[in-house]
Amino acid sequence: MGDGHSSYFEAADWAALETAYPLGEAFLASAGSISRDELFARQNAQFLKCVARAWRTGFYQKLWGEAGVEPGDITGLEMLAQLPSFDKSDIMDSIARTPPFGDFDGRSSHAAPPNVVMHTTSGTTGTPQVLLFGAKSREVQNMLLARLYRFQGLRPDDVVHSVYGHGMINGGHYVREAVIHWTSAIFMSAGTGVETRSARQVDLMRDFGATVIVGFADYIKKLARVAEEQGIDPVKDLNIRMISGHLGREDRDALSRAWGGAECFDWYGVGDTGIIAGEGPDRSGLYVMEDAQYLEVADIETGQPVTDGDQGDMICTCLYKDDVYPIIRFNTHDVTRVRTDASALGLTFKRIEGFLGRSDNMVKIRGINIFPQAMGPILEAHPAFAGDFICKAARDSSGRDSFTVLAESRDQAEPVRDAFAALLKTALGIAVDVELSAPGGLADLTQTETRQKPIRLIDDRFK
Repeated sequence: MGDGHSSYFEAADWAALETAYPLGEAFLASAGSISRDELFARQNAQFLKCVARAWRTGFYQKLWGEAGVEPGDITGLEMLAQLPSFDKSDIMDSIARTPPFGDFDGRSSHAAPPNVVMHTTSGTTGTPQVLLFGAKSREVQNMLLARLYRFQGLRPDDVVHSVYGHGMINGGHYVREAVIHWTSAIFMSAGTGVETRSARQVDLMRDFGATVIVGFADYIKKLARVAEEQGIDPVKDLNIRMISGHLGREDRDALSRAWGGAECFDWYGVGDTGIIAGEGPDRSGLYVMEDAQYLEVADIETGQPVTDGDQGDMICTCLYKDDVYPIIRFNTHDVTRVRTDASALGLTFKRIEGFLGRSDNMVKIRGINIFPQAMGPILEAHPAFAGDFICKAARDSSGRDSFTVLAESRDQAEPVRDAFAALLKTALGIAVDVELSAPGGLADLTQTETRQKPIRLIDDRFK
């Protein structure tokens, strides 16, 4: 541009990137024909570019140096598991050492200032974490999400209603960019219930003929209830045919029924990495975007790789982030397992089960590991369950732990409470306490209206 500035659109060869990370039919052809050996070779070449950038950041110099790793030691992906992983706490330490951006982004390793997209996490539990994206890696991240939406069945004539948040948070902006840059669908950025009131969101879907909803399942279910309260039938008066978001362990059948049989698709990613994996039309596990992400599943306690089929923490290496904020072995602390059955679509990419819970939110009660997020799908089996819930863990003076599930119910009678308790005991293997609230009664605790991810656990054991 002649004055020391460069534009976002000059940062990469977008046509070459679309060839490297194909979308639509080209993606199906590539993922269906590539061999595991060829895929590994591509992954390895990308990985070494990321390592070269990482060595030029203070963050990795410290992380790897303290582990005794020296430049030249990292020869390829085959030794990835020997490198230390890191998590959000390490990023926050980096920001504390070198505020406000931290020393993990790698901007100073470029000859000229690179194009950078900045967001933060919500900061609900403390100081927001900075999220930085180079133009090239940001757009690859957008392409991967658009790839998934198209894989799941997004059409050029769709009207997409998004309930992802905006402001400084990454989610809503990233999803908007994916849809408008790499699909032909119309995008409505409604945002959270704070940004656009829930009642108004339902009106927007009706007035503009929304056909697809994207966002978190908890709030999408709430919108169906809000529609009914307004006298709008979410089945007859709206035309939602597809829902794509973060179902976690939610009951997709209940979500689908609430919207008249809409097809529901799950996908997984975190703010730092973007999309990691997502369901395809076979809805048989989440396909890892292995041409861009290298995913390990590691034992929660030891950090060592687990056998495919066993549960563990997801540790992600972003193979395309070789410009800003290299991500090599980021421990998400989200739990999954690798699927061992064959892909019904004949695709080479491996699949995971999806989000099974958070290892740093797991509660051990009387020797049993409990993931709070799992309570909702269990209670969905009872017709009185109204959708929202939260768990409380406590410890009495004798050191005995207790676990209580607070659930919204259309009927708060004792037989319903007993039925909820019986469902939970059968699924968990231990008896837990149950308290019932009227629909909407837990909103202040779960913050479903205001948070992208509702609060599911209040742990008072260590106060």
